[in-house]
Amino acid sequence: MSENQAPPANGPRTDKRTVVWTFIASSFALFMAGLDNLVVTTALPSIRDDLGADISELEWTVNGYTLSFAVLLMLGAALGDRFGRRRVFALGIGVFTIASALAAIAPDTQTLIAARAIQGAGAAAILPLSLTVLTRAVSPEKRPMALGLWGGVNGLSIALGPLVGGAIVEDGSWQWIFWLNVPLGLILVPLTWFKVEESRGPNSRLDLVGTALISLGMLGLVFGLVRGESHGWSNATVLGPIAAGLVLVAAFVAYERRAPQPMLPMTMFRNRAFTALTFSGLLMFAGVFGSIFLLTQYLQGVQGFSPLGAGLRILPWTAMPVFIAPLAGPLAGRIGGRPLVIAGLALCASGLAWFALVASPDVTYAQQIPALVLCGLGMSLYFIPTASLLMASVDTDEQGVASGANNAMRELGGVFGVAVLASVFSANGGFASGQNFVDGLVPALWVGVVLAGLGSITAALIPRRAEKTVTTARQPTNTPKLPAGV
Repeated sequence: MSENQAPPANGPRTDKRTVVWTFIASSFALFMAGLDNLVVTTALPSIRDDLGADISELEWTVNGYTLSFAVLLMLGAALGDRFGRRRVFALGIGVFTIASALAAIAPDTQTLIAARAIQGAGAAAILPLSLTVLTRAVSPEKRPMALGLWGGVNGLSIALGPLVGGAIVEDGSWQWIFWLNVPLGLILVPLTWFKVEESRGPNSRLDLVGTALISLGMLGLVFGLVRGESHGWSNATVLGPIAAGLVLVAAFVAYERRAPQPMLPMTMFRNRAFTALTFSGLLMFAGVFGSIFLLTQYLQGVQGFSPLGAGLRILPWTAMPVFIAPLAGPLAGRIGGRPLVIAGLALCASGLAWFALVASPDVTYAQQIPALVLCGLGMSLYFIPTASLLMASVDTDEQGVASGANNAMRELGGVFGVAVLASVFSANGGFASGQNFVDGLVPALWVGVVLAGLGSITAALIPRRAEKTVTTARQPTNTPKLPAGV
């Protein structure tokens, strides 16, 4: 059997030890990459003090990672399909590890931002291929359990990000949030190379033109948004990048509509369920991640909590999926995922609104707990049914592209959320005092409320019986193709 063929319908293709090693390699690599999505947030005040960073440089410390991660995500999956998933997966881990070391020794914010962007490029190979190599290693009957554990690791890494970052900064320095990745990466690269089986996918396309257009387009938009407040919205160095970004994104759409093998087929957006899920995710990430960017600094700079204290106090939000998942999963099976997604986004908006109403320099933590719980409940209800809704909304052979596009759009939403909310913050407040910070935080949070609320409205466009209709009509008659871009 060639390595391009799908696994047999019965029984695993590999022995149990190889499956275990594959799970360890894929899970730890995924945890490492997912952790760095939010681990830096609780270290931002320390980075600002140590490197003298301003608000726009702090934005790029976060956005440098998420932007390169988002725009290269689908390319990472395609590279694995063409050149070998194990090879590209190990390369992604290696790039991520080297970039982590560069970030740890960065003498200034420019070097740190560049290292974070390289980290994001490595993570763009790790995320999709960690799932693909695991899916290939396990037998079909055991895949649901394996993929559930994989999803749990992904969620846990995001939940623990602020806490781990706070704990490290508390007892050491912010550099150690990056040094932590180096020994793990040095173990995972040879483990992947010698213990994970090589495979290639049926989809070997490399849409380099499309990748270049969307990457440069998003870079221009984010660059302009980040510079807008500090340089003035009428400044040519702000309007120019935004205008160029819009033109390049439009060119990307036009090119993808005519490309023989597009990275993102525009015809997929004719599917109402897919489109509603994708754009509701973008809006949710924009509102939530932009708010977390500011709230972690608020808890330390205004409320006076230590980095570890801030990480612990945000746990009612970030760790909530661990407790809600066992309840929401069966509930989604009974009433469908659509109501949970709509309610989850509405709860996120409500939680952010609560924060905006109670925020002040001397508000007690007890007064903020309901907001944290509402946001945590909302994120849990949103995330748990989204994957099944998305997979049910498209044909089997489109699932890899659909999942890759959905993940990329969510990451881009986080980039825009940080850029927009930070701009609103800078326009109304700053770091001069606790009250000055709150003056900027409150209007920024209200923007987050609007974004999450629009996400809930967008999710309502998902067809009411999308799950049942699509699932019934599209039941596979044999073993489905392995998703390349999940």
